[in-house]
Amino acid sequence: MAEVTDNPALSRYEMAVDGVTAFVEYRRDGDVLALTHTEVPQALSGRGVGSALARGALDRIRAAGLRIRPLCPFIAAFIQRHPDYADLVAADRG
Repeated sequence: MAEVTDNPALSRYEMAVDGVTAFVEYRRDGDVLALTHTEVPQALSGRGVGSALARGALDRIRAAGLRIRPLCPFIAAFIQRHPDYADLVAADRG
């Protein structure tokens, strides 16, 4: 599977497969990334691209020492299925 890269100019993690780009958008607030939207084009559907993208993005976030707010339902569900990423979720401020 292709490598996941950070594209800070567009505030998203990207993975290009067969010339098509899947991505996870984020908003940065200090050391916390709010993961707001995941998009996998129909051409890549059913090939495990979404899971590979989520895993790659979360691995990069962990390596950078950042935390997340999983606002995107896909990312939230991925973390529920893979609790080894639960430590990345930032504590609520309120």
